Amino acid sequence: MSIYLEKPGYKNTENVINIVVDECKKREIKQVVVASTKGTTGLLAAKALKGLSEKTVIVTHNYGFKEPDTLEMSPETRQEIESFGAKVFTGTMAFRNIGTAIREKTGYSEQDLIANTLRLFGQGMKVCVEIVLMAQDAGLIDSRDCIAIAGTAHGADTAVIIKPAPSNRLFDIKVREILVKPRDW
Repeated sequence: MSIYLEKPGYKNTENVINIVVDECKKREIKQVVVASTKGTTGLLAAKALKGLSEKTVIVTHNYGFKEPDTLEMSPETRQEIESFGAKVFTGTMAFRNIGTAIREKTGYSEQDLIANTLRLFGQGMKVCVEIVLMAQDAGLIDSRDCIAIAGTAHGADTAVIIKPAPSNRLFDIKVREILVKPRDW
């Protein structure tokens, strides 16, 4: 049964993580992928999933996302997350790569069409699909169902069960079930 939140945002983070923990136990899902820019959400998830999830992957923004030569997650936060057995992945964002550079010059990119279509279901839905693609591309999760956690701006407000696929097989990915998402974003 899906849960629909009245408002998006970080205030839902602990509730979303608790829902994911319960679903992992109930369904025996052993892979969780979490979007986390600075690491706050990733750290909460890594702590809650320690010993429960075989593979917990925290996906950050790519290096230089906000400004050149920087990463938004500190090395200390990364190390703390990894101390709970999670892996932190920083790599090219599936819906924000060369196509973004093309859009900035020409005004259009096919990847924007895909990203914006997913955003019809909420910003978190777009990010959930994107981080699963990224984690699968990096070999950090296998093709078994996983749960993806993401949000709108900060924190987590969306969690879905996804059948993973790598980015070159985007249309093989399956969003099997929405566990929680905001009604409006």
